[in-house]
Amino acid sequence: MSRGGARVMPIGQFVTGNRRTARAANELVAGLFVPAPFPGTTFTSTFEKLGSRAYLVISIAMVAAVVETMADGRIARARIAVGACSEVARRLADLEADLVGLRAVPTTADIVRPHHLAELTPIDDVRGSAGYRRDAAVTVVRRALERALA
Repeated sequence: MSRGGARVMPIGQFVTGNRRTARAANELVAGLFVPAPFPGTTFTSTFEKLGSRAYLVISIAMVAAVVETMADGRIARARIAVGACSEVARRLADLEADLVGLRAVPTTADIVRPHHLAELTPIDDVRGSAGYRRDAAVTVVRRALERALA
């Protein structure tokens, strides 16, 4: 928001890098819009982190997941984002699409495959190699989905 008016954009376009956003110097962030669940669905959310400590340390991989379930037990919508494996957190659109319509049971997490995380660009650093981060991300995504679907 600025004197020139309000601007609305997806968070994936707003966060552009480490400590960088698309906010102009004369703008103020006035709020975040979180979409409401689809009518008639229930939702669960979870956050998983892989790191040497639970708090105050940079993660090797982290995942946030929201799963909306219809009354018949099928997945209506899933939103899954992986952090610490690219310059900014990345949504896993292919995985989200593949989950729609499946039964919402913990074993559904087995659908996660490395190709679902192909857009991630992990780095090598003191916490782990890029290959380790990519493998770890698959495991952490599965854990997050298992918890969300339990």
